[in-house]
Amino acid sequence: MYIVCLLLISALTAFAADDKKEVTQRLQSAASVLHDIMATPDKGIPEDLFDGAQCVIVVPGLKKGAFIVGGEFGKGFATCRKGSAWSAPAAIRVEGGSVGFQIGGSETDVVMLVMNQSGAKRLLDDTKFTLGADATVAAGPLGRNAAAATDAGMKAEILSYSRSRGVFAGIALKGATLRPDMENNAVLYGKRLNSKEVIGTQNPPPEAAPLMAALRRSAAQSADRPVTK
Repeated sequence: MYIVCLLLISALTAFAADDKKEVTQRLQSAASVLHDIMATPDKGIPEDLFDGAQCVIVVPGLKKGAFIVGGEFGKGFATCRKGSAWSAPAAIRVEGGSVGFQIGGSETDVVMLVMNQSGAKRLLDDTKFTLGADATVAAGPLGRNAAAATDAGMKAEILSYSRSRGVFAGIALKGATLRPDMENNAVLYGKRLNSKEVIGTQNPPPEAAPLMAALRRSAAQSADRPVTK
């Protein structure tokens, strides 16, 4: 019995280490996605829209038809503004819907900007919600001056962007559901927490350092951009 207990403890420890490694790698991937999409202001997310976003959601490697027939599945992180800083990242899951994968390939990196308080409230509720039904969503405009050419950013609660094969685009996510990933939050924070609890009460863990740095870098890029008329 003693040997069996030792083997069981070893197995559980190994599983926990694997889970931590997976979540850490996903955080690093999310940081890379955000850095890349904000490093190309002429083709990426307009800086003024990023400046005005209440929350940012990054889902690296959203998979087509991986676990849901005819839909998508992905794991990512959401973070919201807390004064002049960004909150600890809360793990989230995206399921169902139809991303389209218009550019090709079986995986797409997705970034969503939550543009107002009503969208942030949806994100922080302890339930899943559906884009296009519970929260309005629109394909985000691209480029420095794209926001001025469309009123999407003034009306939609969430603007969504994609990167597939190195190409950025606004992307429709209607029908997809978002929900808290309390299992992965437990890996990061040591206990099962919903998004509101993470964002409202937790400090960013060491594993989130690359993502927090990417958020600060994106904010600094926006602040340093030249003013144009």
